[in-house]
Amino acid sequence: MHQQSYIRGIREGIPVGLGYFVVSFTIGIAARKASLTPLQATIMSFTNNTSAGQFASFALIASGAPYVEMAISQAVINLRYCLMSCALSQKVDGNLPFYHRLFLAFGITDEIFGLSIGQKGKLDPWYTYGVMSVAVPGWSLGTLAGILSTGVLPRTFLNAMNIALYGMFIAIFMPAAREDKKLLPVIFISMALSALVQMLPAFDFISSGMKIIILTLVISMGAALIMPVPEEKG
Repeated sequence: MHQQSYIRGIREGIPVGLGYFVVSFTIGIAARKASLTPLQATIMSFTNNTSAGQFASFALIASGAPYVEMAISQAVINLRYCLMSCALSQKVDGNLPFYHRLFLAFGITDEIFGLSIGQKGKLDPWYTYGVMSVAVPGWSLGTLAGILSTGVLPRTFLNAMNIALYGMFIAIFMPAAREDKKLLPVIFISMALSALVQMLPAFDFISSGMKIIILTLVISMGAALIMPVPEEKG
């Protein structure tokens, strides 16, 4: 059972890994500007699988910020993953050992969470491990390729690679939306509100990470009130 889940996770995680490889090229370029070595940048991407957190850390590293400031900034920027962890904790077996929960928490990204939470029934952690097996190396190797290719590839080509990130989101959520039509309006409302909050100057005082947290709470609570999911008997 676990082996089948792991293999299925690898298979379904390949598009995420490929997308991560392309998107993280820009992470490598930013790492080079912050004077990181290829080894340092690769280790950072392997242990910190978040583009917003890494870009913020590069600016702090370049300015010589203290470790405490870097730790606090990462906690704030990546606070949305706490919400994802809480949601995923309801998806796994209540008797799941702590070390499994620890490994699952380490691998939570937007895309890995989307695939994991979309599984029917209880989540087998080995499925998520399968996705992580291709997604995390893809992000790390893409960063390495990006920092090594600095000055070789044209800037316009590297900027165009960022589109792959949105392609991954579509590939993850649209299949689930086809099965459950209730998800379609939630997805489109989320996209519209996210774009609105990003464009309106009135919200400029809120950080990007905090905007995601606020939108997640507001939209999820609204959807739960308007379209509640009936509890399973037993």
